[in-house]
Amino acid sequence: MIPLSKIMDAKARLEGIVQHTKLAFAPKLSQISGAKVYVKQENLQNTGSFKLRGAFNKISSLNPDERACGVIASSAGNHAQGVAYSAKHYGIKGVIVMPEATPLLKVMGVKELGAEAILKGNNYDEAYSYALEYAKTHNLQFIHPFADEEVIAGQGTVALEMIEDQSHLTTIVVPIGGGGLISGIAAAYKQMLPQVRIIGVVAEGAPGMYHSYHKKEIQSTQSVRTIADGIAVRDVNPKNFEYILESVDEVVMVDDEEIANAVLYLLENQKLVVEGAGASVVAAVLHHKFAIGENESLGLVLSGGNIDVTMLGNIIEKGLVRSHRKMRICVTLIDKPGSLQKLSDLLSSGGANIVKIDFDRTSAAFGDTNITMVLETKGKEHQNAIRSQLQKQGYVFAEL
Repeated sequence: MIPLSKIMDAKARLEGIVQHTKLAFAPKLSQISGAKVYVKQENLQNTGSFKLRGAFNKISSLNPDERACGVIASSAGNHAQGVAYSAKHYGIKGVIVMPEATPLLKVMGVKELGAEAILKGNNYDEAYSYALEYAKTHNLQFIHPFADEEVIAGQGTVALEMIEDQSHLTTIVVPIGGGGLISGIAAAYKQMLPQVRIIGVVAEGAPGMYHSYHKKEIQSTQSVRTIADGIAVRDVNPKNFEYILESVDEVVMVDDEEIANAVLYLLENQKLVVEGAGASVVAAVLHHKFAIGENESLGLVLSGGNIDVTMLGNIIEKGLVRSHRKMRICVTLIDKPGSLQKLSDLLSSGGANIVKIDFDRTSAAFGDTNITMVLETKGKEHQNAIRSQLQKQGYVFAEL
């Protein structure tokens, strides 16, 4: 694994560049899990994620001639902003190659930091291949997002801060994409507090590292698809795979529904905006993906907060439906004056708030109209009461 001395050197280089982010107690998560749970708020780090640590450490470790040539990186977004920030700090050229589907928020974040953004490829791995060729033809230093010792050492400084703040933690839960973050964190813990359990969390839509870990050999993946774009890595890097086999105690997997639940949970209960990759560790706790013993203290690394606003809106909307705070119904009415008013009064008396309404005569029988409504409700029992009232009054309706 990465020597502890490298991580200590990285901590010195990052002094004054990164924030020592808060390791905050999470009371509701603690109640759910039966353990004391703390969340490491790297979503509030400069540039919005832990990636600044590794990127800056790598660039600062280059000799002046190498650095003067400029740097290039491939990234879904967070490493991109870390490299762009570091390039701006040193006053050098920065080029970032990003997958074509990268959220606009992350593309704009790179440009605002003064770097050039090139959109290429359907996923990280295709962007990575293009960036390597571009680096050769333009004489730029390639800054790997995870398979580089100096990058991993920089990410390992997260663990140094956690140990400084709460040395009693028994289990650390970390997202896994390429594996740089967990390799650095695990290296620090296993050399300083080897009894601490390290658990990695993989997205079901990018399962390469999960299957590789459990079969103890690299398993290829044809494609990736997950809302957790920060950990949507297709190919398993051999170097990081060996680090993970050596120092990680368990790897678990969460699906997109579970990740979305966790994003909404953090927003409502911790008042934190966290992207899918960072929320994956909370999803693993909420959905009981690993065993938690008595008197345990968990440290969950919320790796980033750069979530696309459109994605966040979709997660909130679906979350409201799943938690029975919104329902969508289609009611067939006789197409005459007063029919809608009567239905509206019934819903109002039952405490439902109509937030959207559409009319459609073409799909109904002659003389009827179909009314599609979105209702704000107060939970499962409230929705059952609304259904009961509609049935008692003889309404024909369907839920959408």
